[in-house]
Amino acid sequence: MNHLPLIIKREYLTKVRNKSFIIMTFLSPLIFVGIFALVAYLSSLNNDTVRKISVLDESGLFKDEFNSSPHLQYKLLGETTLQNAKEEAEKEEVYGLLYIPKIDRLEDLSKKITFYSEDSPSLSLMGDINDLLENKVNTLKLREAGIDSETIKNLHINISANQETFKGKETSKLGSGLKLIFGGAAGYLLFMFIIIYGNMIMRSVIEEKTSRVIEVIISSVKPRLLLLGKIFGTTLAGITQFVVWVVLILVLMTVVTSVFGIDPSAGSPSQQVLENSVNGGTQQILQDVMIEINNLPITNLIIMFILFFVGGYLLYASLYASVGAAVDSETDTQQFMMPILMPLILAVYVGFFTVIDNPHGTVSQVFSYIPFTSPVVMLMRIPFGVPLWQQIISVVILFATFIAMVWFAAKIYRVGILMYGKKPTYKEIFKWLKY
Repeated sequence: MNHLPLIIKREYLTKVRNKSFIIMTFLSPLIFVGIFALVAYLSSLNNDTVRKISVLDESGLFKDEFNSSPHLQYKLLGETTLQNAKEEAEKEEVYGLLYIPKIDRLEDLSKKITFYSEDSPSLSLMGDINDLLENKVNTLKLREAGIDSETIKNLHINISANQETFKGKETSKLGSGLKLIFGGAAGYLLFMFIIIYGNMIMRSVIEEKTSRVIEVIISSVKPRLLLLGKIFGTTLAGITQFVVWVVLILVLMTVVTSVFGIDPSAGSPSQQVLENSVNGGTQQILQDVMIEINNLPITNLIIMFILFFVGGYLLYASLYASVGAAVDSETDTQQFMMPILMPLILAVYVGFFTVIDNPHGTVSQVFSYIPFTSPVVMLMRIPFGVPLWQQIISVVILFATFIAMVWFAAKIYRVGILMYGKKPTYKEIFKWLKY
């Protein structure tokens, strides 16, 4: 075992000193922040666009309903025909023409109002226009029936049931949403980490195998130690790169947003809503968010995230290393990658479609114990309150499976790294396990 630290150090330094590794470590955050800045800039340009809409209201029912805003201007047309209104709209290059015909019954408006435009209008704009027209028509309909619409509004009572556990702990929809965000982000982050750095381990094994360097190394180091050293060394290199990415992205995004004055929320559908509600509840919402975050089991989340993150990655890294040892080129790995990726993909689907709906259901619980899916599924369940004993059992099963998988992977590794010029099959690999 005294060779293991040397192997880990060698693998780590080999990775971090690689030119492509260094370039991508610093280039990736620049690309990410550059895309972010470009999208925010284009969104701000789009948000500054003023849309002009002509309104031909032959019914005369909506003359006081269309109020212009900084980004949307309505122009009410006088006495004119629809054809003339279309020609004028095309001549002035307005965004669209809203035509409201003269009707005998309010019910007829639902199928006779037309919006003319050069291209298909945005869904949000049409939704706003439809809501405006619908509210006005419904108010008029109530008035025809001799019912005061304001009285109806005053009589309407909104119900929002309080949520509380049997032990008296309050819960809320906001808290459930935050739990979904935390769990989903943790599971997806692990999924991406395994894909990116698992392939790095596999390519490293293939490179050493094809260069015959492995023949020299294996003469003084046991295959199992070499396999563990590669896994741990590459893992440390991946963590180093990941930490550098996070730090650089945070720094660069702070610099970009402050120096260039880019608003990350520019152009978002909720921006106007937030601007209009600063004095009417936004501060309360922020307070509620902070309260819900404080109610989350932060310590439990952090500890279990580290354990499942490390355990899940090490488990899949051993599989990637064994695949790399079994083949001579990266193109030959395709036939072996599907069995490795399928549990990961299944875990993501179970997490997003089952855990979200019922985090404590039978399916969610079963998949949170299976070691090949538990890192993703259990991480998504923990924010919803998984008993500690279930978490411990899942972690123990995960690391026990990793140890067993390393044993199997080492048997493949010790034979595969010395095999050249032959494409292995599943039958051949099964024979290697019995050697």
